Amino acid sequence: MITTELSNVGEIIQNQREFFQTGKTKDVTFRIEQLKTLKQAIIEHEQAIVEALQADLHKPQVETYITEISVIKEIDYAIKHLQNWSKPKKASVSWDFFSYSARIYPEPLGVVLIIGPWNYPFQLIISPLIGAIAAGNCAILKPSEIASHTSDIVAKIIAKHFDPAYIAVVEGGVEASQKLLAEKFDHIFFTGGTAVGKIIMAAAAKHLTPVTLELGGKSPCIVDTDINFEHTVRRITWGKFINAGQTCIAPDYLLVNKNIKKDLIDGLAKSLKEFYGDNPVNSPDYARIISEKHFDRLVNFLKDGEVIIGGENQPSERYIAPTVIDNVSLEDPVMQEEIFGPILPIIEYTDIAEAIALINSRPKPLALYLFSQDKNLQKRVLQETSSGGVCINDTVMQVGVPSLPFGGVGDSGIGNYHGKASFDTFSHKKSVLKNSFWLDLKWRYAPYQGKLPIIKKLLG
Repeated sequence: MITTELSNVGEIIQNQREFFQTGKTKDVTFRIEQLKTLKQAIIEHEQAIVEALQADLHKPQVETYITEISVIKEIDYAIKHLQNWSKPKKASVSWDFFSYSARIYPEPLGVVLIIGPWNYPFQLIISPLIGAIAAGNCAILKPSEIASHTSDIVAKIIAKHFDPAYIAVVEGGVEASQKLLAEKFDHIFFTGGTAVGKIIMAAAAKHLTPVTLELGGKSPCIVDTDINFEHTVRRITWGKFINAGQTCIAPDYLLVNKNIKKDLIDGLAKSLKEFYGDNPVNSPDYARIISEKHFDRLVNFLKDGEVIIGGENQPSERYIAPTVIDNVSLEDPVMQEEIFGPILPIIEYTDIAEAIALINSRPKPLALYLFSQDKNLQKRVLQETSSGGVCINDTVMQVGVPSLPFGGVGDSGIGNYHGKASFDTFSHKKSVLKNSFWLDLKWRYAPYQGKLPIIKKLLG
């Protein structure tokens, strides 16, 4: 059954609570079986997933495998490590607790809600689901209605392979989200924009529901002079223009040392031609903008600064060419909000202090990129800036390392996930202290007369 009836939401949640109370999801063997089922379901529906993403985003098949179906690797990682993650961990106790032992037990939260975005509409709803399953929860998924074909295939896969009392999908638009957010969950995991993130958090606060918010922001990319030039331009081009720039951790703008600015622009033009040919509209390897609304928003950005590469667009295809713009003002709209499209502003700097100051004058970004072989410069940027994550001498690749927690800070998000971090996000760490009966010192019991010197010595 594919769940689309909003009137059923309360019933689905109740069914999941009853299923959770059976304790079945606490069995680690059960969790591993479910992860294996999820992996097999993805493999079984690979072609349908590819076709859905092609329909929604004109996403090339290779990009789909690299950035969407590759979520299988995260399932493998969870299966490999789950037995260890789920074991109680011994905690140390001080000498005055010598008769005690302490452990930390990870336990599932219960019924969780996962709300996915439209830009990587398969990977970014399945990835948190992996953590929810691994931690032993029941889950309701709300895919993005904007990527309607992918939402449909996600609903079909989950309905075919999982009991809705365990994992269910609710499809729909704003009304569906509102209906879900009116309910009480044990955790809400949301990936999307900052403005909607605030709405999610406000709704969750009414039930004291904890949230993970994976948001975005304007991720800067600093380019120093001490670089491998050819590698740098290719890595920037790929990270910015994959999925037509609709990536939350894409380099949003370049901060380039003025001594190499001209060469960098020439290098980007050469790299774009190498990637997508003379006319990217004809390239099978270049995606499209998700909707007319987002297309119109991006086209308005082309009015800012000076277009020096690209700028062509076709409304009928929702196509915007890979574009580089120069001479932008920090007050221009393109520098006021996350671009989330194939438009790359270039800002030059003379001294690294200028670049750092600009970054620090803005909300903390989800990612920060630095291209430099200068270890002192690397250290300085790491120490003097704050961001969700940092990638040095590459772009976007940090998202593919499951041992690295992924998440934002400040306006770019709350909480993190991937690998063990996903398991932790969907778990409660229950502290357990155990005393023995072989000894019972009476210093803490009344009457207290004459015991203060002993207390002071113990506390000292």
